[in-house]
Amino acid sequence: MEATILIVDDERSTRDGLRMALEDEFDCYVASDIREAMNILKSEKIDLVLTDLRMGGESGMDLLDKLLKLPNPPIAIMMTAYGSVDTAVEAMRRGAWHFVTKPLNLDEVELMIKRALRNKSLESNNQKLESENQELRKKVGKQPHGLEPLIGKSPAMAQIHAMITQIAPTKATVLIEGESGTGKEVVANAIHSLSGRPKEKIITVNCAALSPQLLESELFGHEKGAFTGANQKRIGRFEQANGGTLFLDEIGEIDQATQVKLLRVLSERTIERVGSNTPINIDVRVITATNKNLAKMVSKGDFREDLFFRLNVVKMTIPPLRERKEDIILLSNAFLAEFNQENNKAVHSIDESTSALLQHYDWPGNVRELKTAIEHGVVMCNGSTLESQHLPLNIQSGASLLLPSTNPSDSPEPLQNATFPAPTTFNLHTLETQTIQQALKHTNNNRTAAAELLGISRRTLQRKLKELEA
Repeated sequence: MEATILIVDDERSTRDGLRMALEDEFDCYVASDIREAMNILKSEKIDLVLTDLRMGGESGMDLLDKLLKLPNPPIAIMMTAYGSVDTAVEAMRRGAWHFVTKPLNLDEVELMIKRALRNKSLESNNQKLESENQELRKKVGKQPHGLEPLIGKSPAMAQIHAMITQIAPTKATVLIEGESGTGKEVVANAIHSLSGRPKEKIITVNCAALSPQLLESELFGHEKGAFTGANQKRIGRFEQANGGTLFLDEIGEIDQATQVKLLRVLSERTIERVGSNTPINIDVRVITATNKNLAKMVSKGDFREDLFFRLNVVKMTIPPLRERKEDIILLSNAFLAEFNQENNKAVHSIDESTSALLQHYDWPGNVRELKTAIEHGVVMCNGSTLESQHLPLNIQSGASLLLPSTNPSDSPEPLQNATFPAPTTFNLHTLETQTIQQALKHTNNNRTAAAELLGISRRTLQRKLKELEA
């Protein structure tokens, strides 16, 4: 739904020019004086008022006073050809969100309006989140122990909480899918905590970090002399986890030979150490995780179908952070508290514009990237409020260090590994053209996203595209 703007100015050319410039993005009304403006405000729901300071014998300051008395006052931005620090301060004191001077820069005005509307939306969401968070705090005592690390109140996270509570007490094998950084290991630990085996160990193995030969020994152990360098007997991770839980992360990376042995373990509940034919009975709850689509790997012949069905008794899909943005501020505040304590800092809050920036960013690295960004912010902040300049530079500019994945189940490609056409000229016009084309290709021709990536307004991008077509 388009935001609704009221433009108030006694100069017809100014208000009509603004209306024409802004009506592609917003639903615009115009008024020539305060009386006409108030009549519109009484009959229409207005989100933002863009008003002149001096209108004949009237003042925009008087309109500001009237706006504040409305039940749901709109945002107000003051325009004037008589800009001064004193006037700006007075306008802000009287309730204006911001202040611009004439002659107006339309791109700057449009960006300011969008920022103001985004901040208002954020304030509204934060109030709702705080209210709901208070209710959640009241219920924390009723939640099963073990879910505390899973921060989030979004519908997606509520489903994850409910599913963990349902499946944790069983012995079913669990497959956790999700992009890198979504918190698959946190979910695995939560399942273990509620499994009825919390006093026993949860052992984690990163399958992608080991060669096939080392992985086999790591999982099943080996006897002394089983291979060159095996100078003593080794107890494998399955034996170490006996009675508890074994979490196999990046399960999609294991080779075919290890897949066969893992299938046998899940079927027979026994293992054999490398170099031994003696079966060892085990009682282990197996949880696996991957950022790949195992079903597609099966169809390509890269993963055994029978093993997939054994692992996929219960499948959980952890949503990426961009699909549960209502959790970003909750997570950020939790990380803020964690890194305050860790670094002996006293950063008590995140300012509104920074909160808006955090919610606007797409987080291709998910919760892991957000956690790193907040840690960076806490370290760089010398005051009590975390601001945008304390965040990593790429997040300040909204430019990801990762390219978005074309397949949500695939790992994002690092930007530094991406291949872009090398410039064939040093002509500025040609380079600008190539950059715009790359930005549009990178965002699948989403002009709004491309403009944000380029650091310009959508209107500027449209103008440049028209120039390129001319």
